[in-house]
Amino acid sequence: METKMLKNKIVYWFMAMMFGWMMIVTPASAAPTANPIALLQYIANNMINGLKTNKATLKTKPSVVYQLAYEYVVPYASLSEMSRRVLPPNVWNNATDDQRKQFQDLFTKTVIRTYASALSNYEDQSIRFFPLRTGPGNNIEVRSQIISSQREPINVTYRMIRTTGGWRLYDMSVEGVSMLGSFQAQFADILAQGNMATLLGKLSGHTAR
Repeated sequence: METKMLKNKIVYWFMAMMFGWMMIVTPASAAPTANPIALLQYIANNMINGLKTNKATLKTKPSVVYQLAYEYVVPYASLSEMSRRVLPPNVWNNATDDQRKQFQDLFTKTVIRTYASALSNYEDQSIRFFPLRTGPGNNIEVRSQIISSQREPINVTYRMIRTTGGWRLYDMSVEGVSMLGSFQAQFADILAQGNMATLLGKLSGHTAR
């Protein structure tokens, strides 16, 4: 049990780090959204620089992380795709437009608040991206490894979708654990006891704390 808990802790910590790479982006130049690997590398480089610069602030003011997330994560993540995929198709299809919008807002806030606290634990991590195994279609997976001098490499796979505005991230797996899959399981338990309105109520109460 303790081994499993430790593994989960490490996995989710690195998932938080992945989101951090999308939160701290220097807007001085346009991100290369036409190339998925170049986009991820661009975000990763700026994230590492940002973590080093803002480390003390991130430890003492979590609100800074939230602000950075809302300023910089949205342009590089397909929030609509994430929101649609994390729910059962029948629940998403039967939801009203207002419910879908509310869920997307609450889900985004939940993701950010769940993982942002780990940003203060940055050490010496770097990231290595691997070439695509196949030619890019409209949905691709980009493999990478988190490199650290203090532990074995961590395997991370990004799932991206091509949009009219370029490539966008919609999921990631850390050592085989999918972010969307983890939330799907949580939401399925809630939906089993109610409906979309029940889920929105739970998320609203969680993010209000």
